[in-house]
Amino acid sequence: MGKLKITETILRDAHQSMIATRMSLDDMLPMLKPLDDCGFYSCEVWGGATFDACIRFLDEDPWERLRVIRKNMPNTKLQMLFRGQNMLGYRHYADDVVEYFVQKSAANGIDIVRVFDALNDVRNLQTAIKACKKEKVHLQACISYTFSPVHSIEAFVKLAKEFEEAGADSICIKDMAALITPYKAEELVRELKKAVKIPVQLHTHYTSGLASMAILKAVEAGVDVVDTAMSPLALGTSHAPTESIVAAFQGTPYDTGLDLNKLNIVREYVAKLREKYLKNGLLNPKVLGVDANTLLYQVPGGMLSNLISQLKQAGKEDQFDAVLQEVPRVRKDAGYPPLVTPTSQIVGTQAVFNVIMGERYKMVTKEFKGLVRGEYGRTPAPIDPEFRKKIIGDEKPVECRPADLLEPELEKLRADIPAQYIEQEEDVLTWAQFPQVAPKFFEKRQQKKYGVDGAHADKESKVHPV
Repeated sequence: MGKLKITETILRDAHQSMIATRMSLDDMLPMLKPLDDCGFYSCEVWGGATFDACIRFLDEDPWERLRVIRKNMPNTKLQMLFRGQNMLGYRHYADDVVEYFVQKSAANGIDIVRVFDALNDVRNLQTAIKACKKEKVHLQACISYTFSPVHSIEAFVKLAKEFEEAGADSICIKDMAALITPYKAEELVRELKKAVKIPVQLHTHYTSGLASMAILKAVEAGVDVVDTAMSPLALGTSHAPTESIVAAFQGTPYDTGLDLNKLNIVREYVAKLREKYLKNGLLNPKVLGVDANTLLYQVPGGMLSNLISQLKQAGKEDQFDAVLQEVPRVRKDAGYPPLVTPTSQIVGTQAVFNVIMGERYKMVTKEFKGLVRGEYGRTPAPIDPEFRKKIIGDEKPVECRPADLLEPELEKLRADIPAQYIEQEEDVLTWAQFPQVAPKFFEKRQQKKYGVDGAHADKESKVHPV
């Protein structure tokens, strides 16, 4: 028993889940100091889809965002989410790039790195764990929580022990699809606390309506930290509301010690943002309610909004239920991967194609082929050899740690990035992770700085005598 700690997600997962990660740094700035004053265990501020959204939609440098948050929140540990060997991109990167990314994340202000692998393949986390140890940042290793015929409490406990042995500083139960029920949360936390000596944290979403109850039972079972979101961007596909969880444990042995009056300063500001996002259409009322379907289909919040937009683009919004029903079938075929980035997108997109084409696997995405071939790592259940053959033909399956097949690539990436784009060392990592989007972002950044002529404008010509 002891004081419950809170990780506040308003600056990352709450807006990723609610408004497709579109909260800009300008929207964040007014709440940074009040958040810093609250006394949270940590604030999740970076990683996940924030990096992609910054350069793709917001014309913002994600590294600059992190530095600004760090400067304005000197007293709070800053946390990020990071997809193991994928970092924040959508493919596996060579070890030297992953190491450099961890080094730069730490140098720019990250204190806690939460690392997960979509397949729970420990091999895909080894490099990140070693790099975090080297940079002396806190490494939190995730159990991507799901249920299936091959996922059990025993399997998760075994995984947590492997993480602890590999050097993790804490364990996170990452329940991205809001599947954990209160009594499962209690049992899993109890067993983890018996098996490992490092702290255990619970991250769960509200999609299924179970989050607050799951947190209550997890806390009673001894969980050390829980993730919550400020109430105006809580519930729905986001998290349990911070203020409610703080109030629930006041005056108990688990009292968080947080002050509801201080939280209310942040809440009032976020409430205005919520109104703004509802008005400008960023906040779709569809994501605000409880959708217990997730318990049947295991579709996380971010994936739900992706599926809706994919179907919208194809003019097939009426097929939404058919796609939801196809997702678990595709997941079973693919060896029961937990549905979290990138497997959620891979399985979801394949399910969309299966429904839209009117025939299953008539068209197969490159990523789905890669998943079945083993390019992302070992799937929780072995894939049926006949199904594999149907999808990848005579290609040889990958049996080793996928990154073992990659040559060091940092120097090559440095050589590939056009010199005029580079304004800081970190730009090579932006370029590496988003090679299609980064050039446009770099060009816009230069236009802002140097005017429409771009970086090569003759500086002399701008200085005429008037």
